[in-house]
Amino acid sequence: MGTVRLTTSQALVRFLNQQYIHVDGEEFPFVAGVFNIFGHGNVLGVGQALEQDAGHLKVIQGKNEQGMAHAAIAYSKQMLRQRIYAVTTSIGPGAANLAAAAGTALANHIPVLFLPGDTFATRQPDPVLQQVEQEYSAAVTTNDALKPLSRYWDRITRPEQLMSSLLRAFEVMTDPAKAGPATICLSQDVEGEAYDYDESFFQKRVHYLDRKAPVQRELTGAAERIRESKKPVIVVGGGAKYSQARDILRKLSEKHEIPLVETQAGKATIESDFPNNLGGLGVTGTMAANIAARNADLIIGIGTRYTDFATSSKTAFHPKAQFLNINVSRMQAYKLDAFQVVADAKAALEQLEPLLEGYKSTFGSDISALKDEWAKERARLSKVAFKREDFVPEVKEHFAQDVLNEYADALDTDFAQTTALITVNETIDSDSIIVTASGSLPGDVQRIWNPTVANTYNVEYGYSCMGYEISGALGAKLAEPHKEVYALAGDGSFLMLHSEFITAIQYNQKINILLFDNAGFGCINNLQMGNGGGTYCTEFRTHDNQVLNIDYAKVAEGYGAKVYRANTVEDLKAALTDAKKQTRSTLIEMKVLPKTMTEGYESWWNVGIAEVSEKEAIQQAHKNIEEMRKQAKQY
Repeated sequence: MGTVRLTTSQALVRFLNQQYIHVDGEEFPFVAGVFNIFGHGNVLGVGQALEQDAGHLKVIQGKNEQGMAHAAIAYSKQMLRQRIYAVTTSIGPGAANLAAAAGTALANHIPVLFLPGDTFATRQPDPVLQQVEQEYSAAVTTNDALKPLSRYWDRITRPEQLMSSLLRAFEVMTDPAKAGPATICLSQDVEGEAYDYDESFFQKRVHYLDRKAPVQRELTGAAERIRESKKPVIVVGGGAKYSQARDILRKLSEKHEIPLVETQAGKATIESDFPNNLGGLGVTGTMAANIAARNADLIIGIGTRYTDFATSSKTAFHPKAQFLNINVSRMQAYKLDAFQVVADAKAALEQLEPLLEGYKSTFGSDISALKDEWAKERARLSKVAFKREDFVPEVKEHFAQDVLNEYADALDTDFAQTTALITVNETIDSDSIIVTASGSLPGDVQRIWNPTVANTYNVEYGYSCMGYEISGALGAKLAEPHKEVYALAGDGSFLMLHSEFITAIQYNQKINILLFDNAGFGCINNLQMGNGGGTYCTEFRTHDNQVLNIDYAKVAEGYGAKVYRANTVEDLKAALTDAKKQTRSTLIEMKVLPKTMTEGYESWWNVGIAEVSEKEAIQQAHKNIEEMRKQAKQY
């Protein structure tokens, strides 16, 4: 076989076009496209190659490096990690802007290919524009900051290095156990250098997602532990969703009367109306799920990382509960000193099921009783109303009546966040996709959002990165263009990053932003006040201490979006109905009152509290947290 002379960038683009993935008998291209913001570190290399021949790759111009990277992450998440977008940036600040997104992808085990430009391999023009310098090494660049945030990292200083580097990167991205961001830094001079590449490098290459099967020892041990338990609970994590284990999970749960509880990543693996699905677990969980978990003698974790929110900082479970983990990652399977089944979730459960013939838990009717009781609480939350003379119970503990009155007057609203959320849930199409990431909204949707169609819940909470919400909606829309996609964003997150809203409008990728404006960082204000503090730098106020009231609808209108203002249930329903008819992106601005989100249901979060303080309330909060820390599982 001969050779073909190409620049490093041209070889990169040609290689990306030839990468395929094979999953359960289906084969399709792995790389869907490339997000780009061109600068002097990539426009003349990668940019030239894409302009010359992008092949089947869809090329999308981003507006902020973090934003477009989050769109790529959400796309991969919605595609169950089976397809990706690549992301190319310039050197220096453009590359540095990838850091938050790289952390998001790493924490959530989402494959994405980052291609930041880098300084000159020759070092002859050093220091070039946007290059940092370190006295201890001339080899250090901004891109070194991405090393701890990447599952695979490399720097290309010779054209021929591209071959081995790309093979390593794709091996990592297509391995369910290691999936995460792969970063290949491209020295800007090398991007344009030519090399005689072997033509075989550009042949179609298929990456197989073969399901890792459990060994007999693992199956026998898992079956024994389940059979010996009286009240097992299954924790449905993100690995269960990516493994597409929905059907076998439903079968196991129904046949053996084992309740299901969900992590943020696992939610919508199983529909909310499945009788044994008790909803979210932990700090952002439902009362039903948390009671079931507390009473369980065996916790069966399916593809979960056991984050502190899911485990209520390791206090969610009975002290004597045992753990059985099924996870494709050996590291994750070891969590909480569990019996480990290192295997694909779907494959393991399908082989485990025959070994449980005749077994039933003793939960019985308790499952439906817990679910019914939570349904009553959700119904109450759907009708929370603000009254000046007797404000809602959720507010009473930490917020003065006169302050709430001030917000109601300043924002001209009495709308409660829980009422607004449930109204949205019950109005939009059931196959619509919601996207959110940070603040109080993930807690609310984990508890009260009822997805009745699988894989319609794209919530990033492994990193809880503000700015994912709107960017992620664009990524989800690219993944499923025929569905309505809704970004649920607080005003804090909107101000943090909404640049890819413009990208969605530019490329006619219709998304709907539901903006919950409570004039502040409401979630952190709750944390601050709930632990004895005041309300310090967490509200949005003017220089003269007035509540900051921003017309976000007018901002979005300036971008070209269709906008609505809805501060009542009736107005919100009307806005949602009309927004669905639109062909362009929309924004619905809702002014909601602070402290009208959900709170914890028999859960606890371990946070750092000042051990010394002049405030008695903070002193008491520290005593309380020290007591709870004694109850937490120590590994």
